[in-house]
Amino acid sequence: MSNKVRLIKKTSRTFLLTGLVLAVLSTIALFFYTKYQLENELEEVLYSTEARVENALKSGKTVGSLPPILEVNEVKSLKDRVLKDTVIYDPSQQEMELFREYSNYRKINGKNYQITIREMVVESEDFLIAIVLSNVIIFGLAFVFLFYFNTSRNLQLWQPFFKNLEQMKRFSLSSKAPLELVESDVLEFSELKNEITTLTNKVRADYENLKQFTEDVSHEMQTPLAIIQAKLDNIINSQEINEVQFIQITSIQKDIQKLKQLNKRITILTKIDNNQFVTVENVNLTEIINNKVESFKELKMSKMLHASNDMLNITMDPYLAEILINNLISNAIKHNNSEEVITIVSDKSSFVISNFGEKALEHPSKLFHRFYRESNETKSTGLGLAIVKKICDLYQFKVSYKFEKMHHFFSVNFSTK
Repeated sequence: MSNKVRLIKKTSRTFLLTGLVLAVLSTIALFFYTKYQLENELEEVLYSTEARVENALKSGKTVGSLPPILEVNEVKSLKDRVLKDTVIYDPSQQEMELFREYSNYRKINGKNYQITIREMVVESEDFLIAIVLSNVIIFGLAFVFLFYFNTSRNLQLWQPFFKNLEQMKRFSLSSKAPLELVESDVLEFSELKNEITTLTNKVRADYENLKQFTEDVSHEMQTPLAIIQAKLDNIINSQEINEVQFIQITSIQKDIQKLKQLNKRITILTKIDNNQFVTVENVNLTEIINNKVESFKELKMSKMLHASNDMLNITMDPYLAEILINNLISNAIKHNNSEEVITIVSDKSSFVISNFGEKALEHPSKLFHRFYRESNETKSTGLGLAIVKKICDLYQFKVSYKFEKMHHFFSVNFSTK
């Protein structure tokens, strides 16, 4: 992804680039235009000097020559006038200088004259340097003034937008505090503020409705499930049933338990999404792990070994800590070979659990997605690991998975640094 640029920098950069291009183009145009004007002025001086010399000769005055500036010579025949550049040695500068030379032929008082006038041309390099320096100084000062004026003006103009943007960044569905949006005299910013207010109010209303709906459905499901379970127990206890009926009722009971578990886990996910777990305590995860391991050992569900290198104390909600450890251990038991040992290793900042596996997962990237199951043969809700990921995201823990040496490894790094 390319680096993003702030709006003020973007507009200022555009302003500077545009100004630079205009400055260069104006400098070039000014150079050629001024050079053209100076050449015209120089030629006018040459023509004017020639007219004065011609008038003096017509009046019978003697006009002396001042080489190489002015030369008046009698010639035998008249020729076309010549206007050209020439190079003449300048004894004052002791170097060759560029002159503009105008040579014209006139017949005055019955005599043919060649009148030659020369004027020194300003050197182009000096001329260009003078123009560039003056333009750089003028445009530089103008740029500095306009840049800071434009930037400060833009900051003032966009201030309501930036403040409203900060408010949007702090917007939270779980908070009922209204957004403190800033009004602006700019029509578009004012319309944006009104649309943001309308949108956030609608989102909050929809969120509250969805939250209430989820809670109501979760609550209402518990009662009919409990009633169905009680009626099934009455059927089993009050009358004799054959083997087929017993199998069917047992299957119904398992489905009821699955629905209860699914309802419970969806409720947990919803509460995490709604930031309803606000209790924060120093939790001894090492003790929770030991208790869970002993409980599962008593049920003889699997062989487990816990190696603790140091006490693992984490600041979080105690209930979520229980769910985190329980879901990881339950997942390992569910997918483990009953003859293999489940190994748990913990230290002061991490937790690793491993169980035997015949092959690696086909889609490990989807492992923490809701309702994802690698195989339909596994009787699970597909929410256990999703809850683990949601809890880790809530507290900025890092959960990861890998497959090595015929074992699945789930790791949780509790360090938030």
